[in-house]
Amino acid sequence: MKYFFIGERELVLAFNLVGVAGQEVSNKEEALTIFKQITNNSSQNLMETKVNECPVVLIISEEVSTWIFHEVNEWQMKCQYPLIVEVPSLHGKLQNKKTLTDIIREAVGIHV
Repeated sequence: MKYFFIGERELVLAFNLVGVAGQEVSNKEEALTIFKQITNNSSQNLMETKVNECPVVLIISEEVSTWIFHEVNEWQMKCQYPLIVEVPSLHGKLQNKKTLTDIIREAVGIHV
């Protein structure tokens, strides 16, 4: 399984240490450019590209995710690879940002 990370420089370095490739971004334009490159490459027919070239999981910091919120949501609604996972940025979890666990608890109505 191949992973790719988009986020702040320090987090890119940390993910590189555990073998995950990544790209540092510092603004919305850079984030959008990298996001489109990855998702456009992944949305091609798998017969045309090698599976190893396309990440299966795209990890994005929460800060970057807020910059490209509409594009990320649109991609997730397509239910295609790469799957998108958000991780807290260097400054911790963003205020009023629901986690996956929070969303599941609201949907199911059970607090475990």
